[in-house]
Amino acid sequence: MNATINLEKHFPVLLNELVSIISPLYGGTFIDCTFGAGGYSKKILENNLNNIVALDRDNSVNSIANQFHTKYKKRFKFHNKKFSDIDQIKEDNIKAIIFDLGYSLNQISDLNRGISFNSKGKLDMRMGLNDFSCDDVILKMSQQSLFKIFKYFGDEKYAKPISKKIVQLRKNKKIKTENLVEIIEGIKKKKSGKNKSTKVFQALRIFVNKEITELMYGLIKAYNILPVGGLIAVVTFHSIEDKIVKFFFKEYSEVKNSSRYLPKSISTKKYFNLTKKKPIIPSSSEININPPSRSAKLRFAYKLENGCNFKKFVSNFNYLQDIENLNFDA
Repeated sequence: MNATINLEKHFPVLLNELVSIISPLYGGTFIDCTFGAGGYSKKILENNLNNIVALDRDNSVNSIANQFHTKYKKRFKFHNKKFSDIDQIKEDNIKAIIFDLGYSLNQISDLNRGISFNSKGKLDMRMGLNDFSCDDVILKMSQQSLFKIFKYFGDEKYAKPISKKIVQLRKNKKIKTENLVEIIEGIKKKKSGKNKSTKVFQALRIFVNKEITELMYGLIKAYNILPVGGLIAVVTFHSIEDKIVKFFFKEYSEVKNSSRYLPKSISTKKYFNLTKKKPIIPSSSEININPPSRSAKLRFAYKLENGCNFKKFVSNFNYLQDIENLNFDA
């Protein structure tokens, strides 16, 4: 039985560029940490020597995963898990682990989820396997905590007046998606190229889904289960993600002396081979076809050694994890 998998509305970003990187490794298992609409998995499975293990925290993709099961049989496995739980996956012959940190069209266009500022009604933003929703954050977080979320996760210039207005307004009414948009637009008077709500909604999505912690420990655990010679590839869509991924690869791909007074032979190990220091970005033709791809950056590296503890990596971004761990203290 042939199953047709419809990805008509989905544009996997930097697909050709990713394939050109991983194709020399074909003939083994590839882990797709953000299955979504299955764009990457479908392309990789076109080669009969490849197997896919897919993860996604969003159980709404189960129907797409079932289509893949029907078509590819034993060559495809799916787990409804966060990618920070990737170490629970036991597979042999892993060749590459792939992260696409963007939201799929299905997720954004589902206006009931409140992910987009075009949504109406309840502020949700949960991607799955969450402890709380955005509605809880807007209702319960203190003004100071909201300020920190908007400032550090959204780089929002108007974080202070926006957080103050939210706390004032919620005393009298439940704040829905359209109300939050009205608050932001009422404070940010100047016109800009982006929608005025972009930064606040990004910040809330990051906080609700603990995207910083997920990314950091997803990367660390991917390294831990990946054999030497395997590859990690990550597509990011905003500067915080890219900063984390860039540091992760760069910091552990350079040999550094622990002291300038010690001989060069006494140095830290290289744990990654970073063959391309600058990120790969979409071509102008891809951006014309799929405008949301314009902010995408693809970085990748090959594992050289086992045994990295990533202490510096974790400590470098502790301040972001601290914000993700803020309590409902309103």
